Formats: sequence, structure tokens, C-alpha cells
Amino acid sequence: MAVVGSGILAISVVRQSFAETSGQLEIEGLTSSVTVNRDSRGIPTISADNAKDLFRAQGFVSAQDRFFEMDLRRHVTAGRLSELVGSSGLDSDKVVRAMGWRRVAEEELPKLAPETRQYLQAYADGVNAYIKAVESPEKMSLEYTVLGRRNPNYRVEPWTPVDSLSWLKAMAWDLRGDYKDELTRARLSRGNNRSIKQINLLYPPYPVDRNQPILSEQDWQPASSETDLAASAPPAALKAMRSTDGRDAVASALASVEAVPVSLGQGDDIGSNAWVVSGSRTTTGKPLLANDPHLSLSIPGIWSQVNLQCRTVSAACPFRVSGFTFSGLPGVVIGHNDKVAWGMTNLGPDVTDFYLEQVTGDTYLRDGLNARMKTRDEVIKVAGGADVPLKVRSTVHGPILSDIVPAIDAAGDRSVVRGAPQSNRYAVSMAWTALTPGTAADAIFALNKARSWTDFRKAAALFSVPSQNLVYADTDGHIGYQAPGQIPIRRSATPGASPGFWPAPGWDSQWDWKGYVPFDQLPYSFDPEEGFIVTANQAVTASPSPFLTSEWDYGFRAQRIRTLLAATPKVSPGTMSQIQGDSRNTYAPGLVERLLAVQVDDFTAQAQRLLRDWDGSQPNDKSRDSASAAYYNAVWKHLLEFTFDELPPDIAPDGGSRWMVVMEQLLKDPKNDWWDDKTTPGVTEGSGEILKRALVEARLDLARELGKVPAAWRWGRLHQLDLKHSVMGADGVPDVIQDLFNREDIELGGGNSIVNANSWNPSRPGYDVTSGPSMRLVVDLSNFDASRWVNSTGQSGHTYDDHYSDQIDAWADNETFPWPFSATAVGEAADDELTLVPPGPAPAP
Repeated sequence: MAVVGSGILAISVVRQSFAETSGQLEIEGLTSSVTVNRDSRGIPTISADNAKDLFRAQGFVSAQDRFFEMDLRRHVTAGRLSELVGSSGLDSDKVVRAMGWRRVAEEELPKLAPETRQYLQAYADGVNAYIKAVESPEKMSLEYTVLGRRNPNYRVEPWTPVDSLSWLKAMAWDLRGDYKDELTRARLSRGNNRSIKQINLLYPPYPVDRNQPILSEQDWQPASSETDLAASAPPAALKAMRSTDGRDAVASALASVEAVPVSLGQGDDIGSNAWVVSGSRTTTGKPLLANDPHLSLSIPGIWSQVNLQCRTVSAACPFRVSGFTFSGLPGVVIGHNDKVAWGMTNLGPDVTDFYLEQVTGDTYLRDGLNARMKTRDEVIKVAGGADVPLKVRSTVHGPILSDIVPAIDAAGDRSVVRGAPQSNRYAVSMAWTALTPGTAADAIFALNKARSWTDFRKAAALFSVPSQNLVYADTDGHIGYQAPGQIPIRRSATPGASPGFWPAPGWDSQWDWKGYVPFDQLPYSFDPEEGFIVTANQAVTASPSPFLTSEWDYGFRAQRIRTLLAATPKVSPGTMSQIQGDSRNTYAPGLVERLLAVQVDDFTAQAQRLLRDWDGSQPNDKSRDSASAAYYNAVWKHLLEFTFDELPPDIAPDGGSRWMVVMEQLLKDPKNDWWDDKTTPGVTEGSGEILKRALVEARLDLARELGKVPAAWRWGRLHQLDLKHSVMGADGVPDVIQDLFNREDIELGGGNSIVNANSWNPSRPGYDVTSGPSMRLVVDLSNFDASRWVNSTGQSGHTYDDHYSDQIDAWADNETFPWPFSATAVGEAADDELTLVPPGPAPAP
């Protein structure tokens, strides 16, 4: 039995929500029987005679495995989280309501292709068949039993196609680029404390001379190169940002965007690896494709695995597709069908802009005239509390976010905009491509059905948001790359101003978007001469045109993958997996050279010697490399802390690739003002003093954490992952509840800007993993049954189910499992078989 508070949960209560995986069930709406085979890890293969039955069954099976996760996601995306979890969801609900995620999804649905709407409805019908069959929330998931103490009258609502579409907005929100940095630059500029030049040092250009973009100059020649990426701020906006009202509005807008729960992940080191190798360079003679998206890690994991099979592929049932998807969303997001395979990494496009608005009451200045804002009133219901009213205001650019959540440093002596809007001169609105109805749902099904490069590009053209780097391979031996998405065209009013780099003056329409980059002008490549394509969030091209973003990942992971591929004459599927687990920190040797030149005391020197002859590997084992990695990362943590001690904690360095390039540039300027410790009046520190201080403090830190003998240190003892349930595992939940749902203390190798990207944040206490490979796959286009995959947790969302956490150990060790696809392989791998049939008497033989 499991203890909960002062009560006891019987095993029968815990198990009552587990999926029924064998026998026969009647499902309302089916037109013929559907077979659900599950393998030894509970991964379903769903086989049906027509597409509607296929997706109806997928909806039912998804709900069997993870209904609470689905219900939670739809509450988040509708701005109704507080209805489920209480007042802790209030700030998130306010921001999501202000942006209107669900409103946009409602507008989007009727504009989708008819077959897409049919598939979404069939999926919803399957989910609702599950809801009807189970009847009470407590039998759907243990989470409802726990939450029932606070919210005893909670009732599960029917699932709708809009619930599925709304999740695409959460994806787009987490995977957009530049939003935080744009506001952070504005925040740093306030009060004249830092010059624009000093701020720009924190945002260096992409190092194209050392880390190659996705496409070489031979692979991509842009139509034009008219965009100037100089990072100057619009003078009018800069003046406004440095005013008290402008400062407070920017701070409140930043607080608002950070109030939304992280569904997939955020931060400089959130990204992915995906690469594809031509058959001319593989041992199989056909292409190989690898993908491992780096996202926030939780339990249950972000991804769900599924194999969708039409028994006979035809126009009525065109699907034979397998891969990873999201619970609540029909189809497959990343994977392969019987002809093509595809993977994704985040392009990180700059698809949000913030506008400073001059406001008076519910009007705002627009080209010299006062325009009236659009307003609407919302009511947020709170479990266990009173309803909360919300007034949402919008300009031509988008919702006013500085109204929603006041920043801590602006809430003391004034209510920022929302409390007394007529008394504030400036507010901050947000333009975002995902607030316009799009066709991403059409794109998913088009990818699932693609038979060729031409089909793939047509599908990519529908992928409006989130914009991803798409890699491609097919059984005919072709490989390719496509950058899709709605990328705004910006026309700044000031020569030399970077598009989207700073908040823009909303009162001048010359700063408005001028449309979107046409799809045929977005970068792509087909069968490049090099024989492989690597995407790891680095710059797409060296050209500034078309403008995609100014803030890429800085390419250390991508270049390491390229190096390993180039050094392998014939790449095998096993090689692809080995590369996914590579733990070499390729940035470290350059910094280590500087660290070894610093004179330190004997006690510190014992640790400093670990850096000699270290190649940058960061494994989780008992080797000397692991001890070296532990010390290096401790030094890195303190080096960032001491160098950027003036930055507020919420925007302190997270240690990702950008900060590596920043530090590299600062080391070339040992007297730069960033080195100076402002807490030591009369003393001006340079790089030498800060490097020494970091070495000394790191030695003391690890002596306390791991013991006094440096050779006995291990990176994995510091660098651990706690897989937490997003609701039951959160801070403030009683430990006994957290222990039911969380899986903790998982030691990992890798680190920031490493291929095995188990990232951590030096600005936070400790060295805990904050994000990592959320799944891994390797697709073998010569034999799909030889493909491999692994999830970060397990297929089930029910704690204590056999498949809740049964993939964690393999995932942590970079091991993968067989990925059956053909009918023969699926049959051989099947452990359970469930037959879903229409209600009523059995058909006559």
C-alpha cells in the first residue's frame, strides 16, 4: 500500500486507472474492429481498416495511458489551470487568457483541411469513449484522487478537437526564439547603468568561422542580402525603456511571459540534435536518421510512442506511420512511415516582437493619433477559491502583457498599468506569429502521409508554427533539409537597427511587421555533396538573408557531430547511437589552457592538476575524466558567478553556448569592465583575479560536496536528474505525495553544449540537470525493423504501472530498444493484444 498524508491508498486504488491491454472492449463510434498490440514496454501498435477508426482508437489508447496529462495540458492551454490545481495556476491562467491560445485554436479549426478536422474529431470521439467508459475521475488517474481533497466536485469535460489544437500553441510558445532576450536587453538598458556596447557583448555574433551552419554557401544562396543585423536600439524606444514607466512596463511584461508553465523547455541550451547521413556514407547503403530533442525532463515524459497501421494502405486509410507524439494530439510528430523518415530540431526563430505603447486609459498612440484598444473581460475560476476577474487589453500588435503580472521590483509603490492604466505612460504589447490561425495540424498529417521529397516540402510549407529545422530521408536514398514556418519580415525605421533585437516603438507603424518570408525563400537542401546534414540549433546559413533570428545556439554540439561523422568513412546505426551519447565538451580545452596558467595555492593546485591532459569528456563513471569534469564545471559555475555578479538572479548566465562565446571574447580583453567586482570599492579586478577566485572557490566547493581528495570526485554525483511530476511533484506538495510520483537521483554525464546535452544552470544552486534528450531515435531506411528508439521515462502516465518508468535506466545509459514496424515484427514483439469493436451484437460470420 502507498501512504498519502494521514491516510493510506490501497493497491486497488492505485491500480484502478491502469490501462486494460487485453481482451475485447466495445468502443462507441467504431465502424469495424481495431487491434491494439502492446510490446514489452507497453508501446501500442494500432491497426485499423480506415483512418477514422485508426484515430478514434488512438484517442482511446492515449486516454488509457495518459488522460490526466492530457487534461492538465488542456487546462494550461485554455488558461484554466486554476480550476484543476487551485491558486498556484492563477498567474499562468492570466497570461494564457491574455494571449488567447484557445481563442486562436477555435478560429483555426474551421480553416483546416476537411480530412484534418475529421481526424481530430475521430481522436476526440475516442477520448470521449474512454471518459464515458471510466465514468469517474478517480478511476482515470491517481492524481484526481489526490486533487479531490481540494476540489471534490471536479468533473471531467468531454474532449474536443480544439483541445488538441491548443497544445500546438504551447509547443509554439516554448519553442519560439528571442522573446526573453529582447526584454532582458531592454531591462539592462534602464538607468544608464550599462552602455549598449556592454550589453551587446552579452550577445555575440555566431562564430561562423569555427562552427559551420546547417547549410554551407554551396548548399544555399539567398535571393537577396539586404538585412542589416547591427544591434543598435531604436533611439525613441531606448529613451522610453529608460524612463520609470517604460522600465516598469518592460519588467512586468517579462514577469508575465515567465509565468506560463514550461511545457517543453526554455533557455539558451534548450534545443535538439538531428542529423541524416546519405547511403553513400553508411554501412547499410541507405540513409540513416538520428534525432534527440532536448527539452525539459519530467515524469511522465513529454513524448508518447505509437505505431499507427492501416491494414491496407489506400486513399481511405493512407497511414502506416510510427514514432513519437504528444498525448492529446493525433498522428505522429517525429518518426517514419514506410517510405520516408523525418526529424526536428528547434530553429529558434524570432517570431515574437515586443512593442512599447504610449497609453492613456484604454487608448494608445498610433502614428500621431489616439487609437482605442480592444478590450474583453475574462473570469478565472479557482479550485478552492473565489473567481478572479481579468481585463485583457490589446493593440494592433497584440495583447498588452505588462497589464497581467506586475514585476516584483515594480509592484511596491505603483500598480503597473493594470491597477491604474490611465496613470502610466508606457505599456508593453506582444506580437507573436502563433496568435494568428495556422495550419500546423495539417502539416502533421501531411508529414505522416508523405511519399517523397516533394510531398515532404509540401507538408513543411504547412508547418506555420512552431518553426523547426526539418531533416528528411527516404528509402530511395535521398536526404534533405527544410526550414519552414511563418517568419516575420521587419522593416525598421532606423538604419542599422537589428530586426527584433530590441522592443520597438509601437506608436510608429514603420516598425510593424510587413508580412512573412515566402516559403520558397526559406533555406533548404536536397542531397548535398557532403553526404550528411547536421542540425543542432546552430545558424541555418552564414547569410543574414532571409532574417530568421539573431540568436542561434552557437554550434558546439553541431560541430562535434560533424567532426565525428567526417571521421567515419562508413557510418553504422550503432555509430549514430554512439554519437548521441558523446560527452566531449569541445569548448572546455580553450578555457582550461587559461586556467592552467593561473598560479594558485597548493590546496587548489591539487584540483587544478586534474585539468592537465583532460580532453573535455564529461562521463558519468569513476574515471579521471569524470573527476576532471566535476572540477571544471565547478570552476565554470563560479567564473560566471564572479564575472556577472551585477546581473539580477533571474537573468544570470545559464551557462549555455552563448555564455561560452561571451567568456571567450572577454578573456581577450582582461580589463573589460565586466570583470570588475563592484562590491570591492577602490579595487578594479581583471580577468586574472576572477579566474583565480573561481579556481579557489571551486576547490573549496567540491571539498565540501564530494570530499577533500580530487581524484575521488565524480561528475555524476554532482550532476543528477530528478524526474518530477508537473503537479504532484512540484515544490510545496507534501513529500509523501511527491515520493509516489517522482523518480529522483539519476546520475548523468554530459552537460551544456555537449551532444549528450544533459544541461544544468550555473546560476542555480547545485549542478542538477534542467533539460536533456527527451527521447532518442535512429531510423534505418534500409530496414525499418532495425531502427531503434527510447523514451526518457515510459509509455504509461500511471505511477506504479510497469511502464511508468521502465525506460529510464536505458535512456540514462544511452541505450535503445528495438522499434518494430512491419506486421511480422510487431506480431513477434507483442505481449498483449486488445481488440476494440463497435457496440452491439457480433457481426454474422
